[in-house]
Amino acid sequence: MSELVPGGNQSLPDGVLTIGVPGPFDLSVLITDDTGKVGGDTDFVFYNQPSAPGTRLGDEVITVDPGRLRAGASRLTVVVSPADPAVPLGRLPVPSLRLTGPGGEVLARFTPPRPERETVLLLAEIYRRGTGWKVRALGQGYADGLAGVARDFGVDVADDDPPHAPTVQLPAAVPGARRSGPRPSGSQRADGFGALVNAERARAGVPAVAIDGRLASAAEAHAGTMAAQGRLSVESPDGVSVFQRVTTRGYAYLGIAEHLVSGPRTPAEFLAYCQEDAHTRGPLRDASFTEAGIGSATDGRTGEVYWTALWARPFSEDGLHRTVSEVVALTNGRRVTAGLRPLADDTRLASAARAYCADMAARGFYSHTSPEGLEPWDRARAAGAGHRGIGENIACGQRTAAEVVEGWMNSPGHRANILKPDFTHLGVGFAGGGRAGTYWTQLFGLA
Repeated sequence: MSELVPGGNQSLPDGVLTIGVPGPFDLSVLITDDTGKVGGDTDFVFYNQPSAPGTRLGDEVITVDPGRLRAGASRLTVVVSPADPAVPLGRLPVPSLRLTGPGGEVLARFTPPRPERETVLLLAEIYRRGTGWKVRALGQGYADGLAGVARDFGVDVADDDPPHAPTVQLPAAVPGARRSGPRPSGSQRADGFGALVNAERARAGVPAVAIDGRLASAAEAHAGTMAAQGRLSVESPDGVSVFQRVTTRGYAYLGIAEHLVSGPRTPAEFLAYCQEDAHTRGPLRDASFTEAGIGSATDGRTGEVYWTALWARPFSEDGLHRTVSEVVALTNGRRVTAGLRPLADDTRLASAARAYCADMAARGFYSHTSPEGLEPWDRARAAGAGHRGIGENIACGQRTAAEVVEGWMNSPGHRANILKPDFTHLGVGFAGGGRAGTYWTQLFGLA
């Protein structure tokens, strides 16, 4: 799997591809030829027109079969916009693209820089190169909405009061994603969820999870905020993330996953959603998750039911040691492969790195410079590390040690730190919580 950076590209295997972008976003696809223009309005796949030859838009995913595209199609551009047009992208979680191949293998991920005033992002493109296909990460922002993007690609988009019959009518407020069932009525509870989940885990040969009251309370509260907004979101309007709801209830974790869903009317229907594909089945069958919680709430205006399920690996000191040790081992594996000596695990650097992860999660910032202006070498010195040189890698949002090291290695600046010959020591930190859910720090030292 590749962690792409803007402009980065990767060759793709033959067969059907699946593009997923979870969160409070609407996905669209523009199908073009070598001129960069659509062949007609049917080449714009979006909520009101969810399919075209070789392309289909589903719940938070796009499936593409390059072999079945219309004649002359050579490029598909993936577009992401807020599910609620009144909310700018800059107030939402950063959209993260996940591309999987025919067998469910994750081929690439891409998380662009956080948007600011942009209302739409061109997230990535799948394009023909010779007889094969490739993916390129974009992250290009637009400030004039989905209609402006569509017009730039040659789509005839109707105005609100058109003088003639429209060919493509964009909705004034595009509904949220993950509509997965008929709209229910009445209050919904998650009674029996644990029994249903554990029965499915037993069938898959996975140990049971325990239902934790703190996770359930956080899930219930988050489902309530989504129902009040009438949309799916990792964050509430005041910027509180579902992960912050978990940690403010006193629950510390080393691993977490979430399902944010609207539509199912009962726990059984919700569980059926979780089994739809390999991506949604992942947390349900992940043996590393040992505790879970679920909550639901109903939008009183529409009757739509909103669900939050949380899956967690609870914090322990032994578990933290295994997690950071895995990061150290993976990092040293990359150095040895490059012909470099491994780094010595340094407890003072590790203490500074762990404290900094906790600080970023608690105070909601993400930077090499703390709000007080302290730099990595300041933190190392305060922890008693007397190294002549200091380097730092940080990351947020990655859920495993392997994922975060892979991401660093696919970023030139982070990779340079990992493979810097002069460094001799390494300390690794991790913390769960904050807006991103996970925070990671590598602090390198030169003896």
